[in-house]
Amino acid sequence: MTHVAAGMGPGPFTGLRIGIAAARAFALGRGIPVVPVVSHDAIALQIMLGDPFDELPRFAVVTDARRREYAYSVYDGTDDDGLPVRVAGPALAPRDRLDDVLAEFGAQRRDAHAVSGAMIALVAARALQAGREVAPREAIYLRSPDVAPPAAPKRVGT
Repeated sequence: MTHVAAGMGPGPFTGLRIGIAAARAFALGRGIPVVPVVSHDAIALQIMLGDPFDELPRFAVVTDARRREYAYSVYDGTDDDGLPVRVAGPALAPRDRLDDVLAEFGAQRRDAHAVSGAMIALVAARALQAGREVAPREAIYLRSPDVAPPAAPKRVGT
C-alpha cells in the first residue's frame, strides 16, 4: 500500500470528519500520503463507467444535503486522464429550485445515495498516475455547522 484515498465531501459534517480523520490516522500510522477526492467525482466516474456509450450527456450528481437542500455537481465527460470533468459545484440548491438550477446547466439529474469506496480509490489512482491533485486537502462543507457559541450565562436574582 502506497497511498490512502479519502472522500473529502460534500457530505454530512460528522460523517466527513470521522472518515477523513480515520484516513489521516491510518496514513500517518503507515507513513504514506492521503489522496483527497471529491465524493461527487467518484459517483460521476461510476455513472460514466456504467454507461456503455462514450458520449454521456451532461449530467449532475445530486445528493441529499438535508434541510430541504441538495448538493450537486455538474459533469461533462472525462478528460485525457480518465477523470470526470466537473463544470460546476459542489454547491447547494433548495429542493424546490434544484431542477431549475440543473436546467440552467443543461444537465440531467442523477440522484446518488452512497459513495463507492472503490470509485474513490479509482479517482485517486487516476489522479496519482496523472500527477494531479483533484480535491482540496480539507473537507468540503457546503454550509456552516449547526454549532453556535454559547450564550452568556443567565443572571440569577437574589
